[in-house]
Amino acid sequence: MAADLKRRGVIALFAGLMLAACATAPAPVPEVYPSAEDAIITLYLVRHGEKEQGDDPDLSTAGKARAETLAKRLEGAELTEIWSTRTKRTQQTAAPMVKQTGLPVQPYDATTLPAFASWLLDTPGVKLVVGHSNTTDALAALFGADPGPPIDDKTEFDRLYIIYIDKDGLVSSRIERYGASSAGAE
Repeated sequence: MAADLKRRGVIALFAGLMLAACATAPAPVPEVYPSAEDAIITLYLVRHGEKEQGDDPDLSTAGKARAETLAKRLEGAELTEIWSTRTKRTQQTAAPMVKQTGLPVQPYDATTLPAFASWLLDTPGVKLVVGHSNTTDALAALFGADPGPPIDDKTEFDRLYIIYIDKDGLVSSRIERYGASSAGAE
């Protein structure tokens, strides 16, 4: 009987320790985010500049000025790739960077963003992607970046995503503004 009580006491003690272990919060995971120096992939994502009216419009005067400002903002970024959809407004937004770097514009299909995101992750480098109001924030999210609020289609043209991805796939991102302030910018 004494041995039975002793065994029950050991079992009760063991069960108590197990419950206590389950109730203890795990040690916090340190928040370590890659910096520009740690990144093997750096992505700059922008929406095209302000546009004229029409089905495949050119950039407006304000849009052309914004494209020039983007080229000045990214001067020294050591771009390795420039990507754009096949629309005139995205191609024209990328044009000053093409002139500055001598890199060609590589076209991408905005209807296949997951595949395009995977393609961009296949090789290290510093990449500019010029897209649209309904694709730029979605592409940022596919990389694990904070997409921020939806881009205002009518008024927001100054959002610049900067995304760093290190060798372990850790992502850090921020949203900056460039050029003249857009009415829809927060």
